[in-house]
Amino acid sequence: MALLVGAVAIYWVAWRPLPETSGTLEAPVGARLEIARDKLGVPHVSASSVEDALFAQGYAAAQDRLWQMDTLRRLATGRLAEVFGPEALESDRESRRFRISRIAQAAAASLQPADHAPLAAYARGVNWFIETHRGRLGLEFALGRYDPPPWSVQDSLAIALQMHRWLSFTWRDKLQKAALLEGGDASLVNALYPLRLGPAVQPGSNAWVIAGARTASGRPLLANDPHLEYSLPGIWHMVHLRAPGLDVSGVALPGVPCVIIGHNERIAWGVTNLGYDDQDLYIERIDLQTGRYLFRGQIEQAHRERELIPARGAAPVEFAQWVTRHGPVFVESGRALALRWSAAEPGFAFPMLDLNRAGNWGEFLAALARYPGPGQNFVYADVDGNIGSHAAGRLPLRRNYDGDVPVDGASGEHEWDGWIPFAELPQTYNPASGIVVSANEDSFPLTYPYRVHGGFAAPYRAARIRELLEARRSWRASDMLAVQKDVYSTFSRFLAREILAAWDRRGAKSAGIDDAVAELRSWNGQMEKGSAAPLIVTLLYEHLRQAIAERASPGKGLLYQSASGAAYWMAPAVIERLLRERPAAWFRDYDQLLLAEFLGAIEEGRRIEGRNIRKWDYGRYNQLLIAHPVGSRLPLVSGLFNIGPEPQSGSATTVKQTTRRIGPSMRTGVDLADLDNSYMNIVAGESGHVLSRHYKDQWPAYYGATSFPLQFRRVDADETLTLEPLRK
Repeated sequence: MALLVGAVAIYWVAWRPLPETSGTLEAPVGARLEIARDKLGVPHVSASSVEDALFAQGYAAAQDRLWQMDTLRRLATGRLAEVFGPEALESDRESRRFRISRIAQAAAASLQPADHAPLAAYARGVNWFIETHRGRLGLEFALGRYDPPPWSVQDSLAIALQMHRWLSFTWRDKLQKAALLEGGDASLVNALYPLRLGPAVQPGSNAWVIAGARTASGRPLLANDPHLEYSLPGIWHMVHLRAPGLDVSGVALPGVPCVIIGHNERIAWGVTNLGYDDQDLYIERIDLQTGRYLFRGQIEQAHRERELIPARGAAPVEFAQWVTRHGPVFVESGRALALRWSAAEPGFAFPMLDLNRAGNWGEFLAALARYPGPGQNFVYADVDGNIGSHAAGRLPLRRNYDGDVPVDGASGEHEWDGWIPFAELPQTYNPASGIVVSANEDSFPLTYPYRVHGGFAAPYRAARIRELLEARRSWRASDMLAVQKDVYSTFSRFLAREILAAWDRRGAKSAGIDDAVAELRSWNGQMEKGSAAPLIVTLLYEHLRQAIAERASPGKGLLYQSASGAAYWMAPAVIERLLRERPAAWFRDYDQLLLAEFLGAIEEGRRIEGRNIRKWDYGRYNQLLIAHPVGSRLPLVSGLFNIGPEPQSGSATTVKQTTRRIGPSMRTGVDLADLDNSYMNIVAGESGHVLSRHYKDQWPAYYGATSFPLQFRRVDADETLTLEPLRK
């Protein structure tokens, strides 16, 4: 009887909510449309109007990812505690500090009609699914005993703003650097945060384009694998939208209409994070009781925002903050700081439908010129053989300062002077090399006329991609995977050579250490799981990073060593520069430094991997576990929801950029000679329903760096759902 009751319960809360993907349903559409799903569960929408196509996209996204969509909008707007209880209050407070709900509300009210229309059509599709599926919306809703409220244009904008927030992290870097400067050597601390790591490599998460002169077909190839934090479900939902004037395929953000990365019948585009700093912290001279503050010798009045944060099972919690002309105020280390963020500035636009319909370079740029952010590098290719790239987003124009630490808000000397003109952002079109590469590195030339500051990555990935692409011609779309899965680390190989040279000059014989030295001598620089050398050099790097920070700011090495923002991405290049130039201001004896940290790294390795160095496995150290936020907490069945733990190859400085937290969020390669010869896959699967066959059916291909055809002109439908207009 218990088994029967359990089976009925599973059916009721987990199997019954699986979406209807075949048959015929009535819906508020203008004409009959089809949602055909291929063997991966990817929805291919065919509609007689763009409005109906976007309605169907919203409906299909809700079928697959409604709980994720609801959770994302709650995360963005500070409403997680409403369903998860007081443990989510801290997350809600920080989200409300960013004022995303208020920014989204203002943006929704000010959008141009052409930008509002796709968001409204999508919202109607989501809401039609919610209204017709009450009581069977998914396992997570059943376990949480709640139904989601209706979807709105504001919700989609909030999710878009949340992505902007994820990709804008420089305000934390400013606080971290300020903390290191307190009691530290200013010149040394500044060297840990170089404003420029030039010379810059040709425009800079992995994306590249190869011109037809270098391909087997004579037409361009475009590849993209943006690196984001792992999650279940994943951050992308694959979709294909077809209507008069629209035929586009790629990935969308769950909860947001249109395709973010993909191709239509004429152009293809990929996206990488630009890394430009679009946040500033101002030290406000403010009376926190009255909200009066000083600006340019005058007293101004901040406005007070008060909200109640609902918390399930507890009383609502008040959240209040002052907002000055610079932004919301919070107190950090006894100082009142205001956060200015480009996303909070008026003038929001949603040009994604224009981007999806662009047919040439000019139309592509016209759409990007209205793109509000976060700052991104867009790479481009078209069927006529053109390739290029263009940075986009509203980038603050700073004339009087670099923006790398909190600055005096009262002086009025550090205000933004508008935005860098779109036409003057980094760009290239049909370069003579026939190659465009972008990998989060500093893409601004050293002669750039405006001040540049950002969380740019060290240029190792970009340089390695270019090296691989230049090494041969006659590239095919399938060959792009070989580049995307490359795990050679130029930096780690350099570090191994440095320690070997120091060992040969100064090292003492030691049986245990000799094994580590031998591993490094025979190592080829590949950050492969199953081997010891990558782990040895990784631990050495971590120890060196802490040691140089201790030298710059005594007692605060862990602060820099555990950094996740600009310091994290720039640290390898900082260390390489120190070891190449060996300035006396830092250390008197760099060989001694290397050997001391090498010994410390080996001792740490022995603690975590055992005494026998030859049996160490980098894959165990670089292990990936993607845990479902709800399912991972369920006893006995958490394995159904989670992925891993799995050993990984790759590192932060390899083309296949993998850490325990981030990695390629999808992989695609587009063949402009034959669009049906393109490929794409996401990390797990299309569905967010754990009992769906599409919950994690793409994981084996992702883990093995293989992929699937990106069906476009020829769609092999596995199931087809038809939506008919409502009968009157």
